[in-house]
Amino acid sequence: MDASPIAKTRLTQYAHGGGCACKIPPGELEDMVRGLTGIPDADLLVGLDDGDDAAAVRITDGLAVLATADFFTPVVDDAYDWGRIAAANALSDIYAMGGRPVLAVNLLGWPRDRLPAELAAEVLRGGLDVARVAACPVAGGHSIDDPEPKYGMAVTGVADPDRLLRNDAGRAGLPLSLTKPLGVGILNNRHKATGESFPEAVASMVALNDVASREALAAGVRAATDVTGFGLLGHLFKLARASGVTAVVDAAAVPYLEGARSSLAEGFVPGGSRRNLDWVRPHLDASVDLDELLLLADAQTSGGLLVAGEIPGGTVIGELVPRDEHVLRVR
Repeated sequence: MDASPIAKTRLTQYAHGGGCACKIPPGELEDMVRGLTGIPDADLLVGLDDGDDAAAVRITDGLAVLATADFFTPVVDDAYDWGRIAAANALSDIYAMGGRPVLAVNLLGWPRDRLPAELAAEVLRGGLDVARVAACPVAGGHSIDDPEPKYGMAVTGVADPDRLLRNDAGRAGLPLSLTKPLGVGILNNRHKATGESFPEAVASMVALNDVASREALAAGVRAATDVTGFGLLGHLFKLARASGVTAVVDAAAVPYLEGARSSLAEGFVPGGSRRNLDWVRPHLDASVDLDELLLLADAQTSGGLLVAGEIPGGTVIGELVPRDEHVLRVR
C-alpha cells in the first residue's frame, strides 16, 4: 500500500531554513536589542545583559521562576519528530539554567491553505510526548495562520536562586565539558537537501538535558549554557565574554555525530554555521583549518549542555583560562 499523502509530505521544503539554524544571526540580534532595558528590579536575577538561556526572577527565598520561549521552522520532514525536537529544545533552556520545567504552552504557526491540519496535530503530539517525559504539563498555547510552518513552546520553570547555572559565572582553571556530540546542523542540512534520514541525529535532538543539568548542580557547577543555533563557538564566546575569561578548545576532543565530517566535505553546511563563524572570528585565535572551525560553529538544534566543570557523561573539550587578547582559542 502506498504511503498516505501526509506521510509523503516533506515539511522541510516548506521552510526557508531549518531548526535553530534559522535564528537571526547573533551579531544582528545583539545590535537589535542593544540599549533595550526593562523595569529595574532587584529580584530580576537574569535578564537581557548577557543573553543567557532564560530569564530568572526571585519570588521568595529559595525560589526563582525561569521563563523562556523557543520555536523554529521544520528541521526534519517527519511531523511527529519535529514536534519532539522543538519541545526538547525549548525545555533545554530551563535545564541550562539549572531549573526544572513546571509548565509549557504551545506556539504554532501553520499554513492552513498548504498543509493539512492532521500534520499539525502530529507536531503537537510530538511536543506533548516529550513534555510528558519531562513531567511538564502542556496547558494550551497560541496558534496563527502563517505562510511558513513554525512550532515551539514557551516554558516556565523553577530553580534555587542561589544555584542557578549562568553564562557569566565561568572562572579560569575550570574544564569545559560537552554533553552531546555536534553535527546535527550539517546532517539536518543534508536531510533537507536530499531527503536522507539520520536517526542518530534525531535521537540526539529529542534527548532531554535533564540528567546533565542535575549532574551539573550535584557537582557544584555554576556556569553552563546549551549549544543551539549559534554553534559551540558562538555559545562558548558568549559564556567566556560574560565571564571575563578566555575559552580554549581542544578541537580533537570534540565529539561529532557519524556522517557530520563527510557531509561537511560534500558541502552540506548551513548558512547559519558560516554566520556563526563570521561573528566570532574577530575574537578567535585558531590553529586549525576552516573545515574544523565550521564544524565547531555548526548551528545546532536541541544540542547538549556546555558546562564549566566535569560531569558524568560529559566530554572534556577544553578549559577556561585568564582573559588574554582573544576570547576564544582553538588548538
